[in-house]
Amino acid sequence: MKIKVEREKIVKALKDVEGVEVSLENADDAKEALDLILKKSQLFKGADGKKLKDITVTASQEYKTSAVEYNLVFTLEFVFASGVFTDTKLALIKEVQEFFAKF
Repeated sequence: MKIKVEREKIVKALKDVEGVEVSLENADDAKEALDLILKKSQLFKGADGKKLKDITVTASQEYKTSAVEYNLVFTLEFVFASGVFTDTKLALIKEVQEFFAKF
């Protein structure tokens, strides 16, 4: 399962959680930021959170008004352990979406 998160939301979340403002240029930067956010925030602290094996990050550009103005968007793919029920996956993904919606 995948979701999209805008670069600015990740930057603001990291500033809130770690107190540092970073520049995200690519998927590797976003992955590092997400790892820090997940480590310091209360996301995935419960027993269900241990069922998440990894988050894969890819970057893409979304053009809003022209070919010059774009927004960098990261697609987060959640990799779960085998045997995890769909409703558990959805609950964890919804938790991430709600977290980033605050920013």
